[in-house]
Amino acid sequence: MKFFSCLALLEGPQTMGRGPKFWSSAGVVLVLAVIYPLFADGYDVGNNVYFFNWLFMALGLSLIWGYGGILSFGQTAFFGLSGYTYAIVTLNIGTVYGLTWLALILALIVSAVFAVVLGYFLFFGRIVGVFLGIVTLSVTLVLERFMSQTAGPNWVIGQARLNGFNGMSGMQPLTIPWPGGDIVLFPDVALYYLTLALLVVVYLGLRMLVNSSFGNVLVAARENPRRAEMLGYDIRKYQLAAFVIGSTLAGLSGVLYVSWGQYITPSSMGMTAAALPVIWVAVSGRTDLTATLLGTMMVLAGFQALTIYGSQYALVVMGALLVLTVLLAPNGIFLSLGKWLGKQSFIAGSHNGRGEQ
Repeated sequence: MKFFSCLALLEGPQTMGRGPKFWSSAGVVLVLAVIYPLFADGYDVGNNVYFFNWLFMALGLSLIWGYGGILSFGQTAFFGLSGYTYAIVTLNIGTVYGLTWLALILALIVSAVFAVVLGYFLFFGRIVGVFLGIVTLSVTLVLERFMSQTAGPNWVIGQARLNGFNGMSGMQPLTIPWPGGDIVLFPDVALYYLTLALLVVVYLGLRMLVNSSFGNVLVAARENPRRAEMLGYDIRKYQLAAFVIGSTLAGLSGVLYVSWGQYITPSSMGMTAAALPVIWVAVSGRTDLTATLLGTMMVLAGFQALTIYGSQYALVVMGALLVLTVLLAPNGIFLSLGKWLGKQSFIAGSHNGRGEQ
């Protein structure tokens, strides 16, 4: 019974998309994603792994900002924190016996603990509104400045040199112990399938979370925090939990990115990097996980295509897209489009039903 009640949480008032049509379409998309590497070259497969890596950060921000109403510019701080932790640990312990997975777990723990400490002071200190964004952005930029000045030979942790602006490189990708030799999850088919599987698990898990009583209280706190507290809920605990989960997902993006590219620099926590996740989620539709997932993927693909003509043009277009979203579709372009298509489908079904009668 508990299993079926958990499955029932996949559909609920806090997520768009339900019923056989939605899940059949989702199944088709998943099948196409599974067979994609069979028909694509290695570069395209690795490029899609790059896109997948950022989706965890976007989904985490959707939970924090879209469902919790907490505008955070700190996603890249946790991205960098986990990425650097993974790099330092793997450079020191290597890959034998699958120790890269221990590095991954330690990196996520570091992000989660840092999120608990920061979130405690934010939410139990009653910091609200725009000040949340200011504090999280300040923390991100402080971490970026700190890592940028670690260029000297004294900035060494074991065998790992931090290298300042140049960043760290040469860290090991994820490996799976195997009797015939470890399987290295380099940016090819193996890493693609691992990242895709993680993405499916995280997406479904977040759908169940936001449609549970936890998600309902979180949304109630977003809409009217005083009313939620009058009903007996300590909304600070819910906000803190959402912040920790979303920040840890950003940390997972950082680990997967480092494993994929085998490098990381302080610029991953800079001003531009901190703003981009906010743009992805705002344009996609921050209050829905499906819109965030699909919208971020398409925005990332468009951003990468624009960088061919110059990264400065890509950033200008991204800024203009954010302005247009705020003015014309404040709920997000992809979410608004999804709701419109759902409404049209409902109208068409109603007309067909009357016609049959």
